[in-house]
Amino acid sequence: MTYIDTHAHLYSEQFDEDREEMIQRALDHDVKKLFLPNIDKSSVKGMEELVEKHPGICYSMMGIHPCDVVKDWENQLKEIQSCYKKGHHVAVGEIGIDLYWDQSLQKEQTEMFRAQINWAKEEKLPIVIHCRNAFDEIFEVLDQENDDRLFGIFHCFTGTEEQGKRILNYGGFKLGIGGVVTFKNSGLDEQIKNIGIEHLVIETDAPYLAPAPFRGKRNESAYVVKVAEKLSSIYGISEEKVGEITSKNALEVYQINE
Repeated sequence: MTYIDTHAHLYSEQFDEDREEMIQRALDHDVKKLFLPNIDKSSVKGMEELVEKHPGICYSMMGIHPCDVVKDWENQLKEIQSCYKKGHHVAVGEIGIDLYWDQSLQKEQTEMFRAQINWAKEEKLPIVIHCRNAFDEIFEVLDQENDDRLFGIFHCFTGTEEQGKRILNYGGFKLGIGGVVTFKNSGLDEQIKNIGIEHLVIETDAPYLAPAPFRGKRNESAYVVKVAEKLSSIYGISEEKVGEITSKNALEVYQINE
């Protein structure tokens, strides 16, 4: 049985005391590949150190998280693009729109999102989308930018069945399913049960959103098995099959031939 954690912030300071032990726990739980989304320029160093230390296990993306977008977003984008290495980074992410914490930079977030989508298209890379309180705003941009070069992962999907199917209709996306699906009252299990597992990848978003029974604690990549267990229950297939299908999906999106 093999799993892939498609989204984990393992460079977070929350892992400073036991980062290597945490990665080993993931490997011991058959989580064989770990994909690291970037947040801003400050996260690049720690992210790349992990990739260098764990080649073939840790993979990095490059991008600006919507909560970290600044007023002068164009210079911020140039700065992060200067950190990008062709053939090394596997996606542009995590990018998107977040209107939960702050709506004052909605215009800048939207412009940065669009610019990073076009950067990904130019580099023939997938995008990894962050969306919070912003489905309509995200869809508006995707509707305008959709073509055969647009593909990626809709990270931490917590929407409705209708929203999930709309994302899949763009043609090149998988839905990232994490710990929320294990929460007793989330209702996400009901929303995705009519969306085939062939459209999903699994993730932790570590150190955030730990699945049950670890909810409220620090999340880590080993816990992706709890997401797989829940999907096994939802779809009536073995955990091994969940791992096989979602891993194949992840490698396909990230364009890794292993």
